[in-house]
Amino acid sequence: MYNVVLLLGSNLGNAENNILSALSELEKRVGKIIKQTKILRTLPVEYDSDNVFCNIAVSMQTAHSPIKLLDEIKKIETEMGRIHDSKFFGEYRDRIIDIDIVTYEGLVFSCDRLEIPHYKHLYDRDFSRKLLDELASEI
Repeated sequence: MYNVVLLLGSNLGNAENNILSALSELEKRVGKIIKQTKILRTLPVEYDSDNVFCNIAVSMQTAHSPIKLLDEIKKIETEMGRIHDSKFFGEYRDRIIDIDIVTYEGLVFSCDRLEIPHYKHLYDRDFSRKLLDELASEI
């Protein structure tokens, strides 16, 4: 089993319920959630919107490889109604669900679809740092 940290966010529809639904799907399809933070509400980062985000960080154990984990995450996002991600549009937009792999068992990995660790969450985004700090204090 591999230890991974994921960050989830939603700012469309009932954002808190979207997060809870995504967490349920992750447990069914990806692995066991070990720890999770409280939901943190934030304004969008790197784009303008009137829709407030609900964000959460989770620590999980999974048997999936990084790419298989990403594939399962993308399936969950699509099934919940997310059509395209920011790479498709070339910009950030409101979204029903966004699930990012922040760390994966200390791995450093990069390909056209995935970069681990997720540097923006680790170093650039204040809300991410707050969630990751809370998660670390829970572990």
